[in-house]
Amino acid sequence: MRKPFLAGNWKMNHDRKAATDFAGALKKGLGDAPSKADLAVFPPYPYLMPLAETLAGSGVEVGAQEMHEQDAGAFTGAVSASMILDAGCTLVLIGHSERRLYFQETDAGVNHKVKKALAKGLKPVMCIGETLEQREGGETEAVILRQLEGGLEGLSSPETLTVAYEPVWAIGTGKTASPEQAQQVHGRIRAWLSERFGTEADDTRILYGGSVKPGNVKELMAQTDVDGGLVGGASLRADSFLDIIQNGLG
Repeated sequence: MRKPFLAGNWKMNHDRKAATDFAGALKKGLGDAPSKADLAVFPPYPYLMPLAETLAGSGVEVGAQEMHEQDAGAFTGAVSASMILDAGCTLVLIGHSERRLYFQETDAGVNHKVKKALAKGLKPVMCIGETLEQREGGETEAVILRQLEGGLEGLSSPETLTVAYEPVWAIGTGKTASPEQAQQVHGRIRAWLSERFGTEADDTRILYGGSVKPGNVKELMAQTDVDGGLVGGASLRADSFLDIIQNGLG
């Protein structure tokens, strides 16, 4: 049985005070009871260590939004897997659609980073998803399978990998895939993972991302192959994120 996983991706938002205030409110709201889900937040780089320190012992993991595939070197502005681990993080997002669009991230680059993260002991959350044009053109499955093939090429085991399906047309637009649309794609992802990795893939979680809110998370997570959510804007406030956690697990 896959444990639900709910994570908040803050993107380029918040300052240090807002970040630590969020962490304190989240800890208080969660209380001492063991969570029925794995929980995580992905803040901007400057706040990784403060959040990891504030959330220590809360059961909420902290992850980075991006990483470089090299261990060290002349890569100005880049951050390595070892640095992310040293900041107290356990997770890293890889291949988010905004990285693919604005920073020309390729499937091959995603593949290098996934492998590096796994080798270093970071748990990668690999993002995939189609644009509105691709969906309307009937290309959703082809795009998803291409991104899976490219991003996971050469892997013999899914290990600690999580896949996040984020339809690009539903990110920050207020539009959300219906639960049925989400399940259709998640089911195809699950089938591909099973074909590639066999029964090992049974434990691989597939998150849905794209305008996840307190009002729609329960229906989304009721789908067989939707194991949780990668939440954007609705994760910027602790009360909203707590509502998502409560509604998604209720």
